[in-house]
Amino acid sequence: MDDTFIKRVEGNPKYQRLVKIRTAYGWVLTALVLIVYYGYTLLIAFDKELLATRIGDSVMTWGIPMGLFVIVFTIVITGIYVRRANHEFDELTEQIKKEVM
Repeated sequence: MDDTFIKRVEGNPKYQRLVKIRTAYGWVLTALVLIVYYGYTLLIAFDKELLATRIGDSVMTWGIPMGLFVIVFTIVITGIYVRRANHEFDELTEQIKKEVM
């Protein structure tokens, strides 16, 4: 790529805004995922009794819904990021392309 083109893109205020927003959003989602994953792992390590406790009179324990929550949470948070990326981030990218070209 041409160095002047790269400098035009990097100097564009919309590009700088895109990078700032996307980076902050990525870190927030990363923190949420780490909290859920490590929280579940620490729960397994330090409170096995809670996870082994049966729900009511059934044979299901609390570990099963908590484990399913971790999986569903991962899918949902990925969907949230993809939705925002496909709308807001892609629109900003298109605007930047039009301005820089």
